[in-house]
Amino acid sequence: MEKKKILFISQEIFPFLPKSEISHNARTLPQGVQEAGKEIRVFTPRFGCINERRHQLHEVIRLSGMNLIIDDTDHPLIIKVASISSARMQVYFIDNDEYFKRKCTLTDDDGNDYKDNDERSMFFCRGVLETVKKLGWQPDVIHCHGWMTALMALYIKKLYSKDPHFADTKVVYSIYEEGFNKDWDSRFSEKLKFDGFDDEIVAQLKDDTSYENITRVIAKYADGINVGSEKISSELRKIFDEATCLKLDFVPEEQQTKALSEFFDKVIEETVLI
Repeated sequence: MEKKKILFISQEIFPFLPKSEISHNARTLPQGVQEAGKEIRVFTPRFGCINERRHQLHEVIRLSGMNLIIDDTDHPLIIKVASISSARMQVYFIDNDEYFKRKCTLTDDDGNDYKDNDERSMFFCRGVLETVKKLGWQPDVIHCHGWMTALMALYIKKLYSKDPHFADTKVVYSIYEEGFNKDWDSRFSEKLKFDGFDDEIVAQLKDDTSYENITRVIAKYADGINVGSEKISSELRKIFDEATCLKLDFVPEEQQTKALSEFFDKVIEETVLI
Protein backbone atom coordinates (compact mmCIF):
# COMPACT_ATOMS: atom_id res chain seq x y z
CA MET A 1 0.00 0.00 0.00
CA GLU A 2 1.31 3.45 -0.93
CA LYS A 3 2.31 5.60 2.01
CA LYS A 4 0.01 8.50 2.82
CA LYS A 5 1.69 11.85 2.25
CA ILE A 6 1.49 14.60 4.87
CA LEU A 7 2.78 18.11 4.18
CA PHE A 8 3.58 20.05 7.34
CA ILE A 9 3.81 23.83 7.07
CA SER A 10 4.65 26.06 10.01
CA GLN A 11 5.55 29.69 10.64
CA GLU A 12 8.37 28.47 12.91
CA ILE A 13 10.28 25.25 13.53
CA PHE A 14 12.79 24.39 16.24
CA PRO A 15 15.87 24.35 16.15
CA PHE A 16 15.95 26.98 13.39
CA LEU A 17 14.01 29.34 15.67
CA PRO A 18 13.69 29.31 19.49
CA LYS A 19 11.49 26.70 21.09
CA SER A 20 7.85 27.69 21.43
CA GLU A 21 4.55 25.84 21.42
CA ILE A 22 4.31 26.07 17.62
CA SER A 23 7.98 25.50 16.79
CA HIS A 24 8.14 22.47 19.10
CA ASN A 25 5.04 20.85 17.61
CA ALA A 26 6.26 21.56 14.08
CA ARG A 27 9.54 19.82 14.95
CA THR A 28 8.24 16.72 16.75
CA LEU A 29 5.02 15.91 14.86
CA PRO A 30 6.56 15.40 11.40
CA GLN A 31 9.20 13.08 12.84
CA GLY A 32 6.59 11.09 14.76
CA VAL A 33 4.24 10.82 11.81
CA GLN A 34 7.13 9.75 9.57
CA GLU A 35 8.14 7.08 12.07
CA ALA A 36 4.51 5.94 12.13
CA GLY A 37 4.80 5.05 8.44
CA LYS A 38 3.69 8.13 6.53
CA GLU A 39 5.71 10.13 4.00
CA ILE A 40 6.30 13.76 4.96
CA ARG A 41 7.55 17.09 3.67
CA VAL A 42 8.11 20.15 5.88
CA PHE A 43 8.06 23.85 4.89
CA THR A 44 8.68 27.06 6.84
CA PRO A 45 9.64 30.69 6.04
CA ARG A 46 13.35 31.52 5.90
CA PHE A 47 13.32 34.44 8.32
CA GLY A 48 16.44 36.62 8.40
CA CYS A 49 17.25 35.65 11.98
CA ILE A 50 17.80 32.02 10.98
CA ASN A 51 21.53 31.34 10.90
CA GLU A 52 22.13 29.77 7.50
CA ARG A 53 25.73 28.78 8.21
CA ARG A 54 24.99 27.14 11.56
CA HIS A 55 22.05 25.18 10.18
CA GLN A 56 23.69 24.54 6.79
CA LEU A 57 20.93 25.94 4.62
CA HIS A 58 21.57 25.90 0.90
CA GLU A 59 19.55 27.05 -2.08
CA VAL A 60 17.84 24.49 -4.28
CA ILE A 61 18.44 26.03 -7.69
CA ARG A 62 16.07 23.74 -9.58
CA LEU A 63 13.17 24.82 -7.34
CA SER A 64 14.00 28.54 -7.22
CA GLY A 65 13.59 31.15 -9.92
CA MET A 66 9.83 31.54 -10.05
CA ASN A 67 8.11 34.89 -9.49
CA LEU A 68 4.85 35.19 -7.53
CA ILE A 69 2.61 38.21 -8.00
CA ILE A 70 1.23 39.62 -4.76
CA ASP A 71 -0.88 42.80 -4.98
CA ASP A 72 0.26 43.44 -8.57
CA THR A 73 3.97 43.22 -7.68
CA ASP A 74 6.41 40.50 -8.73
CA HIS A 75 8.29 38.77 -5.91
CA PRO A 76 11.06 36.23 -6.61
CA LEU A 77 10.63 32.85 -4.91
CA ILE A 78 13.80 31.32 -3.48
CA ILE A 79 13.82 27.80 -2.03
CA LYS A 80 16.40 26.61 0.48
CA VAL A 81 16.74 23.35 2.34
CA ALA A 82 18.38 22.03 5.50
CA SER A 83 18.36 18.74 7.37
CA ILE A 84 17.60 17.76 10.94
CA SER A 85 19.85 14.72 10.95
CA SER A 86 18.64 13.35 14.30
CA ALA A 87 15.11 13.17 12.86
CA ARG A 88 16.13 12.09 9.35
CA MET A 89 14.05 14.99 8.15
CA GLN A 90 14.55 17.70 5.54
CA VAL A 91 13.06 21.15 5.94
CA TYR A 92 12.32 23.40 2.95
CA PHE A 93 12.48 27.16 3.42
CA ILE A 94 10.43 29.73 1.49
CA ASP A 95 12.61 32.79 1.01
CA ASN A 96 12.27 36.26 -0.48
CA ASP A 97 14.42 39.29 0.31
CA GLU A 98 11.56 41.75 0.64
CA TYR A 99 9.35 39.61 2.86
CA PHE A 100 11.75 37.53 4.92
CA LYS A 101 15.23 39.08 5.01
CA ARG A 102 14.47 41.34 8.02
CA LYS A 103 16.06 40.18 11.26
CA CYS A 104 12.82 39.70 13.18
CA THR A 105 10.11 37.16 12.39
CA LEU A 106 6.53 38.42 12.77
CA THR A 107 7.02 41.65 14.73
CA ASP A 108 9.64 44.39 14.72
CA ASP A 109 12.10 45.18 17.52
CA ASP A 110 9.36 47.03 19.41
CA GLY A 111 6.92 44.12 19.21
CA ASN A 112 4.72 45.72 16.55
CA ASP A 113 3.21 43.42 13.92
CA TYR A 114 4.68 43.96 10.46
CA LYS A 115 2.23 45.80 8.23
CA ASP A 116 2.75 43.36 5.38
CA ASN A 117 2.15 40.17 7.36
CA ASP A 118 -0.92 39.52 5.23
CA GLU A 119 1.19 39.56 2.06
CA ARG A 120 3.88 37.45 3.71
CA SER A 121 1.23 34.85 4.51
CA MET A 122 -0.06 34.89 0.93
CA PHE A 123 3.45 34.56 -0.49
CA PHE A 124 4.36 31.73 1.89
CA CYS A 125 1.25 29.64 1.16
CA ARG A 126 1.49 30.08 -2.59
CA GLY A 127 5.23 29.48 -2.51
CA VAL A 128 4.71 26.16 -0.75
CA LEU A 129 2.11 24.99 -3.28
CA GLU A 130 4.16 25.97 -6.32
CA THR A 131 7.26 24.29 -4.89
CA VAL A 132 5.39 21.09 -4.05
CA LYS A 133 4.19 21.00 -7.67
CA LYS A 134 7.78 21.35 -8.88
CA LEU A 135 8.77 18.50 -6.61
CA GLY A 136 6.09 16.36 -8.22
CA TRP A 137 4.87 15.37 -4.76
CA GLN A 138 1.10 15.19 -4.15
CA PRO A 139 0.12 15.60 -0.49
CA ASP A 140 -2.92 13.83 0.91
CA VAL A 141 -3.08 16.28 3.82
CA ILE A 142 -1.55 19.68 4.47
CA HIS A 143 -1.21 20.29 8.22
CA CYS A 144 -0.91 24.00 9.08
CA HIS A 145 0.72 25.46 12.20
CA GLY A 146 0.50 29.15 13.05
CA TRP A 147 -1.59 31.96 11.60
CA MET A 148 0.90 32.60 8.78
CA THR A 149 -0.26 29.28 7.33
CA ALA A 150 -4.00 29.88 7.78
CA LEU A 151 -4.73 30.94 4.20
CA MET A 152 -3.69 27.52 2.88
CA ALA A 153 -7.25 26.22 3.28
CA LEU A 154 -8.56 29.02 1.06
CA TYR A 155 -5.93 28.43 -1.62
CA ILE A 156 -6.62 24.70 -1.76
CA LYS A 157 -10.42 25.05 -1.75
CA LYS A 158 -10.65 28.01 -4.12
CA LEU A 159 -7.63 28.90 -6.28
CA TYR A 160 -6.13 25.42 -6.62
CA SER A 161 -9.38 23.44 -6.56
CA LYS A 162 -9.16 22.63 -10.29
CA ASP A 163 -5.45 21.84 -10.25
CA PRO A 164 -5.14 18.05 -10.65
CA HIS A 165 -2.05 18.07 -8.46
CA PHE A 166 -4.17 19.03 -5.44
CA ALA A 167 -7.49 17.46 -6.48
CA ASP A 168 -7.59 15.14 -3.48
CA THR A 169 -5.59 17.23 -1.00
CA LYS A 170 -7.21 17.95 2.38
CA VAL A 171 -6.24 20.71 4.81
CA VAL A 172 -5.99 20.44 8.60
CA TYR A 173 -5.48 23.68 10.53
CA SER A 174 -4.23 23.75 14.12
CA ILE A 175 -5.69 26.57 16.23
CA TYR A 176 -3.16 28.11 18.60
CA GLU A 177 -3.71 30.75 21.24
CA GLU A 178 -0.82 32.76 19.77
CA GLY A 179 -2.30 35.14 17.22
CA PHE A 180 -1.51 38.65 16.07
CA ASN A 181 -2.43 41.84 17.90
CA LYS A 182 -3.09 44.24 15.05
CA ASP A 183 -5.65 43.55 12.33
CA TRP A 184 -4.21 42.82 8.90
CA ASP A 185 -4.02 45.55 6.29
CA SER A 186 -7.39 47.15 5.48
CA ARG A 187 -6.70 46.35 1.80
CA PHE A 188 -6.33 42.63 2.50
CA SER A 189 -9.62 41.75 0.80
CA GLU A 190 -8.55 43.72 -2.29
CA LYS A 191 -5.31 41.75 -2.42
CA LEU A 192 -7.27 38.51 -2.21
CA LYS A 193 -9.51 39.64 -5.05
CA PHE A 194 -6.49 40.52 -7.20
CA ASP A 195 -5.11 37.05 -6.44
CA GLY A 196 -8.25 35.53 -7.92
CA PHE A 197 -10.46 34.82 -4.92
CA ASP A 198 -14.19 35.11 -5.51
CA ASP A 199 -16.64 37.50 -3.86
CA GLU A 200 -17.67 34.85 -1.34
CA ILE A 201 -14.21 34.86 0.22
CA VAL A 202 -13.57 38.59 -0.20
CA ALA A 203 -16.82 39.58 1.52
CA GLN A 204 -16.01 37.53 4.63
CA LEU A 205 -12.67 39.29 5.10
CA LYS A 206 -13.50 42.80 3.90
CA ASP A 207 -14.42 44.50 7.17
CA ASP A 208 -12.78 42.27 9.78
CA THR A 209 -9.17 41.09 9.44
CA SER A 210 -8.65 40.17 13.10
CA TYR A 211 -6.99 36.92 14.10
CA GLU A 212 -10.30 35.62 15.38
CA ASN A 213 -12.23 36.35 12.19
CA ILE A 214 -9.54 34.90 9.96
CA THR A 215 -9.62 31.76 12.13
CA ARG A 216 -13.43 31.71 11.87
CA VAL A 217 -13.30 31.88 8.06
CA ILE A 218 -10.58 29.25 7.80
CA ALA A 219 -12.59 26.86 9.97
CA LYS A 220 -15.31 26.96 7.29
CA TYR A 221 -12.99 25.82 4.52
CA ALA A 222 -10.60 23.44 6.28
CA ASP A 223 -11.32 19.71 6.11
CA GLY A 224 -10.23 19.33 9.71
CA ILE A 225 -9.20 21.53 12.64
CA ASN A 226 -7.49 20.70 15.87
CA VAL A 227 -6.62 22.65 18.99
CA GLY A 228 -2.86 23.05 19.22
CA SER A 229 -2.72 24.95 22.52
CA GLU A 230 -3.66 23.53 25.89
CA LYS A 231 -5.56 26.73 26.64
CA ILE A 232 -7.28 28.95 24.08
CA SER A 233 -9.51 32.00 24.43
CA SER A 234 -13.28 31.63 24.78
CA GLU A 235 -13.72 33.11 21.28
CA LEU A 236 -11.35 30.58 19.69
CA ARG A 237 -13.04 27.82 21.66
CA LYS A 238 -16.41 28.93 20.29
CA ILE A 239 -15.05 28.87 16.72
CA PHE A 240 -13.77 25.33 17.29
CA ASP A 241 -16.99 24.12 18.92
CA GLU A 242 -19.21 25.55 16.16
CA ALA A 243 -17.09 24.31 13.24
CA THR A 244 -18.76 21.66 11.07
CA CYS A 245 -15.62 20.02 9.70
CA LEU A 246 -13.84 17.11 11.37
CA LYS A 247 -12.38 18.15 14.73
CA LEU A 248 -9.71 16.99 17.16
CA ASP A 249 -9.45 18.75 20.50
CA PHE A 250 -6.18 19.34 22.33
CA VAL A 251 -4.17 16.17 22.93
CA PRO A 252 -1.26 15.98 25.42
CA GLU A 253 2.16 15.69 23.84
CA GLU A 254 2.72 12.05 24.73
CA GLN A 255 -0.41 11.06 22.79
CA GLN A 256 -0.26 13.73 20.10
CA THR A 257 1.51 11.92 17.28
CA LYS A 258 -0.75 8.87 17.41
CA ALA A 259 -3.92 10.97 17.70
CA LEU A 260 -3.02 13.28 14.81
CA SER A 261 -1.80 10.46 12.57
CA GLU A 262 -5.17 8.74 13.04
CA PHE A 263 -6.95 12.06 12.53
CA PHE A 264 -5.17 12.51 9.19
CA ASP A 265 -6.42 9.07 8.16
CA LYS A 266 -9.96 10.03 9.06
CA VAL A 267 -9.74 13.32 7.14
CA ILE A 268 -8.38 11.54 4.07
CA GLU A 269 -11.12 8.94 4.12
CA GLU A 270 -14.08 11.19 4.82
CA THR A 271 -15.48 13.81 2.44
CA VAL A 272 -16.65 16.84 4.35
CA LEU A 273 -19.32 19.04 2.79
CA ILE A 274 -18.76 22.74 3.34
